[in-house]
Amino acid sequence: MLRAARALFAEQGVQGATIEHVARRAGLTRQSVYEQFGDKAALFREAVADVEEQAYRTIAARASGDADLDLRSWAHRNYATMFDFVAAHPDALPVLQEAERTGIPALTRLRSRLAEVYTAASRERWAAHGVEPGRADTALVTLYFAMTEALVDLHRTGDPADRDALIDLLTEFTVGGVLRLYNQAPDVLARLR
Repeated sequence: MLRAARALFAEQGVQGATIEHVARRAGLTRQSVYEQFGDKAALFREAVADVEEQAYRTIAARASGDADLDLRSWAHRNYATMFDFVAAHPDALPVLQEAERTGIPALTRLRSRLAEVYTAASRERWAAHGVEPGRADTALVTLYFAMTEALVDLHRTGDPADRDALIDLLTEFTVGGVLRLYNQAPDVLARLR
């Protein structure tokens, strides 16, 4: 039921999807959907929570692992993880975006939870380059999510660019860009600290 609901909410939004559509796609009766979830709003909340938790588990596990990866390799792998997750779960980002539109801050919560993981995992890697981000790490993580989501969404819905080229671009933009700022315009990051 949840898989069918996620797909329909991603395709049609919460307003367009109906319990009848979910039941039909899941091969069940409408009554069984109502018995399990009560109403469409509860089904939507459960589908959103399911997507949010699945995304967190998958992405956080990759972000916190492999302590031996250097900063560029680690960042590259994290960007790739986001693209891979969306490719494996094409309904995830649209469902989370629909949740935000309807007042359920699931994507905001996911970003916050992952920001904690990324901040902890990146701090030591930045230090290896002599960068002490201070509070700037929050800005960097925010930038990371905004860029990744925009390019993943563009890749998913538009004329897809080369996945690896996008990941390389994101890696160089964030890691290379911050290192250049730190070395050439340290006052920019210092103001964020």
